[in-house]
Amino acid sequence: MTKHTEIKELLETCFKELRMPSFRSCWEEIAKRAEQEEMSFAEFLLELAELECGERERKRIERELRRSRLPLEKSLEFFDLDRLPIGTRRKLSSLSEGDFARRCENVLAFGNPGSGKTHALCGIGQELIRQSGGRTKVYFAPCSHFVQRLQEAKKGLELEKELGKLSRYDVVIIDDLGYVQQSREEMEVLFSFLAHRYERGSVMISSNLPFSKWENIFKDPMTTAAAIDRLVHHSVILELNVTSYRLEESKKKKNQKKE
Repeated sequence: MTKHTEIKELLETCFKELRMPSFRSCWEEIAKRAEQEEMSFAEFLLELAELECGERERKRIERELRRSRLPLEKSLEFFDLDRLPIGTRRKLSSLSEGDFARRCENVLAFGNPGSGKTHALCGIGQELIRQSGGRTKVYFAPCSHFVQRLQEAKKGLELEKELGKLSRYDVVIIDDLGYVQQSREEMEVLFSFLAHRYERGSVMISSNLPFSKWENIFKDPMTTAAAIDRLVHHSVILELNVTSYRLEESKKKKNQKKE
């Protein structure tokens, strides 16, 4: 075995042990180019380190997107911004930068079914993960699934533990609040979450019901007022009062068939 071969094997063993796959797969190619281009030792190391960091960031983003349970097809890239008023478009652009999450502010999206509430919030959630390199943690759930999770924890006398787990997320997205009627018990655990979360992390909620009808959701005027107060205190409100996207697409397809 030549000295070069021995060094190569030792390096690859070290890189494997240190869990540096990019170093392991690319160091030899970059070393050859470093010799040809007369790169300094520091420049050679920097290029390898940047490659490794880039790969780790890509994997971290992929991992956090999976953990978030966000529907990946609902990204801002595929959101039809032209349907929205310019003021709402500006809000979406600003929200996607993520400052609201760092300030523990909430985002409340209102609009009729099909207006794009879910798509907008999911798109923002994805941007928060991607732009932070996977360091911002987001959790998405339909409201019915979310309260079921909390209810099960309460029945098992582990609600506080579950609330602690949810506090690890920078942003929690609750989709379609009020779309399905929930029981009083389910709304009580949701209120427990909102009270626990208050000023500790961001909540993003989509709803087809305005605040004036939230008593139908929380079943009690005092609980309703307290829930709204906690959500609105630090919040950005998105009014998506536009025609249903699904309805518009359906009309377009019908017109195309007639032509």
